[in-house]
Amino acid sequence: MRQIREILRLRLGLKLTQREVGLATNVSPATVWDVVTRMQAAGFTWPLDPGLDDMALEARLYPSLAPEPGGLTRPDLAYIHRELRRKGVTLMLLWQEYKLAHRDDGYGYSRFCGLYEDFAKKLDVVMRQVHRAGEKVFVDWSGDGITITDPQTGEERKAELFVAVLGASNYTYAEAAPSQELRFWIQAHVHAYEYFRGVPAVTVPDNTKTAVETPCRYDPVVQATYQEMATHYGTAVVPARVRKPKDKAKVEGGVLIAQRWILAALRNHKFFSIAEANGAIWVKLVEMNDRRFEKLDSTRRVLFETLDRPAMKQLPATRYEFGEWSRPKVNVDYHIDVDKHLYSVPYQLIHEHVDVRRTCSTVEVFFKHNRVWTHERTYGPGFTTVPEHMPKAHQQHLEWTPTRILRWAEETGPNTVRLTERIIAQRHHPEQGYRACLGVLRLGKKYGRDRLEAACTRALALDACGYRNIESMLKSGMDRQPMASLAGEPKAAVLIEHDNIRGPDYYH
Repeated sequence: MRQIREILRLRLGLKLTQREVGLATNVSPATVWDVVTRMQAAGFTWPLDPGLDDMALEARLYPSLAPEPGGLTRPDLAYIHRELRRKGVTLMLLWQEYKLAHRDDGYGYSRFCGLYEDFAKKLDVVMRQVHRAGEKVFVDWSGDGITITDPQTGEERKAELFVAVLGASNYTYAEAAPSQELRFWIQAHVHAYEYFRGVPAVTVPDNTKTAVETPCRYDPVVQATYQEMATHYGTAVVPARVRKPKDKAKVEGGVLIAQRWILAALRNHKFFSIAEANGAIWVKLVEMNDRRFEKLDSTRRVLFETLDRPAMKQLPATRYEFGEWSRPKVNVDYHIDVDKHLYSVPYQLIHEHVDVRRTCSTVEVFFKHNRVWTHERTYGPGFTTVPEHMPKAHQQHLEWTPTRILRWAEETGPNTVRLTERIIAQRHHPEQGYRACLGVLRLGKKYGRDRLEAACTRALALDACGYRNIESMLKSGMDRQPMASLAGEPKAAVLIEHDNIRGPDYYH
């Protein structure tokens, strides 16, 4: 169970109710109770030991998979309700499928139908939400934005408007953002918490892509960076249900009020930057929060200071640093690709998927929730390799340098040094000649250093400076023959005079 630690954090750390924790983690309240009970039975206390990883925690809390107590199995009524919308599906068909899966512990058809009827009667009930002080903040993008004019070209574009409303006091925060991108979504939340001078227990977003990766009525997947930001500030993200605006009626009303009292009031103003627009928005925001309610002798600010502000948690010591998450696969060369730059990871992770968090200054690599390395971030193509991540053989290759190879060659003789220098100089990059030089030096172990020095001398004279030439000389014994006795040895050039040969004077 990957959410054990999150359930314990929300229940014991944030003191949320079992129902609220269930909504945030997409489990039932009974499951929340079971996890907390198992933790106490295992002898753990909150906060958990930082050295305890998820696998060890799960092993202690769930030592065996014992069967649940006997009794009849309740049907999945939500699934039944969805399936009945499909053409040709009836309660009888669904009951038959249910009984096939639960022959001995399933309900009869009459009771099966009765359970569904009781469930269906409650679907259209509208619940009036009671907002406790400091409990929830509702966040969303406004459908209408604010116009920004390019001072150079005069081109106009729409900036997005972010709105956050506290549940108990209706205290509102708003700011303009260039777009609905994730970084601006996170930035607006950070500014909102700082504006409130505290953090509510629950943050309720819409099912926008910047908040929820996979929208679902029963099991929404919160975006990883958004979840990390929430953990940093100690708040729980509980997305509203898909196409259920009543779940976030506070922010829907807040957006409408912001459009009326902020956007409409600034409709005749021309702004040339986001910062300039936000300056005007925040002036109107102060006026809106100080405006008296029509049916209540108070203001948003007064209710905020008396209700929400005292009940909210304090801001953390440091501001959240925005980081984007990705899940690349480790290549066969034990590197991962992050924005077209390659970073090394331990070679044991080849072909594994790792979690990567990148900020403006660092690239953190995680495997199974454990941080394995942190790189300093580098922008642009290239690669960053840490020697500790290499296999031993690759580390030894990394230790090869021209100076080290020449020092090995000195143990054989001066002509061997000259030959290795020639091999390295002939290559575009020194590393391309390392292997050839090492091959030449290892021939000295097989044939002796004296013969290798003689072969290198002859190779230099013949300008045949290559590993294969040296090996051929040693195999054939050519290194043992006198230099002058070899056919093909270079001879002194002789000038030939002949009537048919034109000298240099011919071309003047």
